[in-house]
Amino acid sequence: MVAARITVNGKETPIPPVAPHTTTLDFLRERGLTGTKEGCAEGECGACAVLVARPGVHKPTDWVAVNACLIPVAALDGQELITAEGLATPGEPGRPPTLHPVQEEMAARGGSQCGYCTPGFICSMAAEYYRPDRCAPPGPAGIADSDAEHGPNGFDLHALSGNLCRCTGYRPIRDAAFAVGAPTDEDPLVRRREQSPPVPVATECIREGSAFLRKTSLAETLRLLRERPDAVVVAGCTDWGVEVNIRSRRADCVVAVDRIPELRELRVESDRIGIGAALTLTEIERRLDGGVPLLAELFPQFASRLIRNGATLGGNLGTGSPIGDGSPVLLALEASVVLADADGEREVPLADYFIGYRQSVRRPGELIRTVRIPLPLAPVTAFHKIAKRRFDDISSVAVAFALDVEGGIVRKARIGLGGVAATPIRALATEAALEGEPWAAETVEAAARVLQAEGTPMDDHRASADYRSAMLGQSLLKLYARTTGAVSS
Repeated sequence: MVAARITVNGKETPIPPVAPHTTTLDFLRERGLTGTKEGCAEGECGACAVLVARPGVHKPTDWVAVNACLIPVAALDGQELITAEGLATPGEPGRPPTLHPVQEEMAARGGSQCGYCTPGFICSMAAEYYRPDRCAPPGPAGIADSDAEHGPNGFDLHALSGNLCRCTGYRPIRDAAFAVGAPTDEDPLVRRREQSPPVPVATECIREGSAFLRKTSLAETLRLLRERPDAVVVAGCTDWGVEVNIRSRRADCVVAVDRIPELRELRVESDRIGIGAALTLTEIERRLDGGVPLLAELFPQFASRLIRNGATLGGNLGTGSPIGDGSPVLLALEASVVLADADGEREVPLADYFIGYRQSVRRPGELIRTVRIPLPLAPVTAFHKIAKRRFDDISSVAVAFALDVEGGIVRKARIGLGGVAATPIRALATEAALEGEPWAAETVEAAARVLQAEGTPMDDHRASADYRSAMLGQSLLKLYARTTGAVSS
């Protein structure tokens, strides 16, 4: 087994034998790269953001911003990483470095005060700066179309949704983001996009009996999980990293599946779409490009771009959380999961997958290989996330609708719910109340009363049971009003 190594700011650096929970953040800071900071330690503030080279969507390689506080450094074996320090161009001896265009704009427009969060903002902004399709073509006024969340330079402000700042009030940061131009062809990070991404490597990082392991094929991984059914399986580490940092969870064996080719396929066939369990949400979003409208509505509301750059549907379903936003949407889409182990595969409807709080039918040694969505898709869809913040928050209630309305009659209804029971559930009684009935105010109002009683909502710090029930009913009324232009009583 080749010793673990990582390329940091263009310099290949050995990864010594470390405990499986050792974060990339700690690894970098121990080597003097202290621009990368720890703020929340759970992926919500972005002070730890760095750039990694990942397989691209529009180019061979994309520069992707991720949370260094969540990712074990062993997970980046064989990969390439850039910190805020590495974006500047080193100067001649005795002369200061030349700032990166993103750094220049942040400095010129007052985007930094105390500076604690600034390196993370710089890295998230740089990832958007290098997004290949960012610079939109000029519009009638001679600049790209823009709005409050998209600059005239094509900059998507949601790229910074996972970065917090308590000093500037954000306006100077937005101004800097909307002022950056297009990178030049001579930029070394632009040239790097045109080359192949880092090749996945087998990893074996062992310290004091604890191991971080990665195989390069699905078959090898499944054999390993048969030998180590107690292993913690990770992909983007957006959930496991929080457990490590906040709850001090440790594991004797961690198995990474994020680079396994068989888990990273996306196939659109005549009767179904197959989404590999290890594809990140950002990759799915950009590769589907709106082809599944209900997923397209989910993605911007799922955590932040920093999290979506690492999080996977396989991980979201694997944790079995009743408040995971992916599950209600996939339930409404009538998705199934393909479970694989060393003996073969089986397909399980998602409606039958969850069996208790954070429990599923997945057996020890089994992996989620693929999420399958049947075609054709329902024409009337919506995802309603009720939370205290518009973005980057945990749902109090999540409701996904997929309805087939033909000739004014509801031919088929599928409704997925999150946050109202010990598991994500289908609103079966409400579906039955809608199917075969006119898509009319009287039907919808009656069905909304049924929907209010679905699940077993509880009182907690996010919402009361009564509020959750009320929001369930209102969500159906809102869908009806949106699709018909009616105003419900």
